[in-house]
Amino acid sequence: MKESEPAQTDAAQIESARADYDICVIGGGINGAGIARDAAGRGLKVLLVEAADLASATSSASTKLIHGGLRYLEYYEFHLVRASLKERERLLNIAPHVIRPMRFVLPHDKAQRPARLIRLGLFFYDNLAKRKRLMGSRGVALRGSPLGRPLEHHYKKGFIYTDCRVDDSRLVVLNAMSAAQKGADILTHTKCENLNQSGKVWTVDLHDLVSGERWVVSAKTVVNAAGPWVRSVLDEAGLTSPETPNIRLVKGSHIIINQAYEGEHAYVLQQPDKRIVFVMPYEGKYTLIGTTEEAFNDDPYEARISKKETEYLCAAYNRSFKKDIRQSDVLWAYSGVRPLFDDGEDSATSVTRDYVLHEYSDEGPLLLSVFGGKLTTYRVLSEQVVDRVLEGQADDIGPWTASENLPGGGILNGDFDRFILFQKSKYFWLDEGVLYRYARSYGLLMDRFLKGTKSYEDLGEHYGDGVYEVEIHYLVRDEWARTAEDILYRRSKLGLHVSGETVQNLEKALSEILKQHSR
Repeated sequence: MKESEPAQTDAAQIESARADYDICVIGGGINGAGIARDAAGRGLKVLLVEAADLASATSSASTKLIHGGLRYLEYYEFHLVRASLKERERLLNIAPHVIRPMRFVLPHDKAQRPARLIRLGLFFYDNLAKRKRLMGSRGVALRGSPLGRPLEHHYKKGFIYTDCRVDDSRLVVLNAMSAAQKGADILTHTKCENLNQSGKVWTVDLHDLVSGERWVVSAKTVVNAAGPWVRSVLDEAGLTSPETPNIRLVKGSHIIINQAYEGEHAYVLQQPDKRIVFVMPYEGKYTLIGTTEEAFNDDPYEARISKKETEYLCAAYNRSFKKDIRQSDVLWAYSGVRPLFDDGEDSATSVTRDYVLHEYSDEGPLLLSVFGGKLTTYRVLSEQVVDRVLEGQADDIGPWTASENLPGGGILNGDFDRFILFQKSKYFWLDEGVLYRYARSYGLLMDRFLKGTKSYEDLGEHYGDGVYEVEIHYLVRDEWARTAEDILYRRSKLGLHVSGETVQNLEKALSEILKQHSR
């Protein structure tokens, strides 16, 4: 239909007809993509709709960690930490290309927390869930150690433990790809404008924000995984009640500076306000510092770092590191809005990071809404949602996502170093930096666009800075990329590395590439 034409729904016709989908998932962040993957793998006919790009909000603005959440132990969230620690190792196994172990150094500051309390916390952290691939914690002498070299002289000792780093937005895309491979329809830049009950199904009014087309689909179940907009979806459809949970929006910001120290380890800095700030290697030549916690009440798409947040992160770094940084040292910053379940706590720091699944209570088709949650527990959340959707159905194949690799992740024994060596022998002519980036971003999927290539001429046009045409065709064709921003900041982190000329070349080529793949 044309944009000016209102969507028309013949309720009686839809009620009598078979639903278009078994489940419609609203939201293309990590939870929505994970739910779509799990549901499609269990044989359900799935539609996922996302009003912007996949991972365009909260899920691309994290601290890039798959972790148990050491500080959550202070708030007695043992269940959440245990579940997160279990997921940490599972996710590492199914996506070894985008997730990898990283050691974290926690300098001891006796003015913040006593050493015995930290030891106790790390003991729980090591033992709440079984570990097979990740090293346990230990004390470490910092003075005279390479680990302590960049730190202030007053740090004599500390602790070291293991968690994992992740390319967060790629994790979302890989889940969406897996869902699509199993039959799900993934529609980006498509907004759900309304929900209505029609007998035993939901009717979902959709609007393609690029073409302007409007249409209606029906689904037996709707899962509202809209992240910061989860409550808005219900409010706008008139589907709230006094029992509907509230969402608490908290902005978290990060800054990027030039590489601050040698090594692939991270630091965990305790702050006077009892928060912690991570300082981590990022993209080879940079250091990431974050995160903040600031109440937020505006459009999540418009979240930007404030001067106060920048000052906070610089001060947090300067308390612990010998060489001070200033606001002028910040090369780039990003902010995201975390949609926390509002449990009534006064402090944003103490608000639970666990999730709540809210079921619309009116009789009729099932509507589940996801309030809260964290990146690390998306898979188990997704499993719980689909268990509820399929409750009592004899043909449910049951949970499956804990053991099946995400696309590109089927690397033998999860040995990424060995995989790199194998790819180097196959594509010996390719620049080592470009090959490593392909391997880290795509894993085995890199063969989709490199298969049969024997020289740089086979890669097509070079837009600059190691960005070649074959990769862009692949991202448009297989990963729903539409804009340069999609490619440079979500499908990759190239935006930090490439020149303005490369960006212009890419933008110029994209319009023609999009036309080719829309035919």
